[in-house]
Amino acid sequence: MGNRNRAAEPASRPFPASAGVASETDRALLERLRRGDEQAFEALVDRHHEALRRVARTFVPTAAAADDVVQETWLAVMCGLDRFEGRCALRTWIFRILVNRARTHATRDARHVPFSAIEQDEGPAVDPAAFDADGHWLSVPPRLEADPEASVLAAELRRHILLIIDALAPAQRAVITLRDLVGFESEDVCSLLHISEGNQRVLLHRARARVRAGLAELVEAPG
Repeated sequence: MGNRNRAAEPASRPFPASAGVASETDRALLERLRRGDEQAFEALVDRHHEALRRVARTFVPTAAAADDVVQETWLAVMCGLDRFEGRCALRTWIFRILVNRARTHATRDARHVPFSAIEQDEGPAVDPAAFDADGHWLSVPPRLEADPEASVLAAELRRHILLIIDALAPAQRAVITLRDLVGFESEDVCSLLHISEGNQRVLLHRARARVRAGLAELVEAPG
């Protein structure tokens, strides 16, 4: 009897009281997704697909393999919506699925190197005058703010930044993608990648320093 009642519960069940960091926006979006709202799912894919692909590419050897990982991730998301209880943000849940799928592929392809095994030193990662304690830039190349054509350059700058990020070492690329492109906090990145806070900080500082150097070459070059 109890089992029949449980089976009859609607798929769009409410979040538990201990939903943690799941936001009201997550709750509303999840309800739409559980109802089969195609526009909601398309919007979710548009928002995260490229970042998921970039993170997957840090684990697997080819772009095609990264595409496979992302497709598997979206399939797992669709199949798992009814089991998601909101104990973390919806975005965190999606990226956790992605990282787990990517690790499985990388292990199968004998490519996986734990991020925690590299760049462990706690020495200065970048010029301390260029970044604050959290690794954010204290200043930007002067033309970014002074050039009257800065808005015109925005698309080119973004494309250039993404090219620099793509050329980074895998661990640096994963951390800066999750922190600066997706917007995760440091504790989320450490949990997703299974790295320490110190390791995450060093990787992020070095990645940001390389991006800043590459960006400076572009915007400070003579016109």
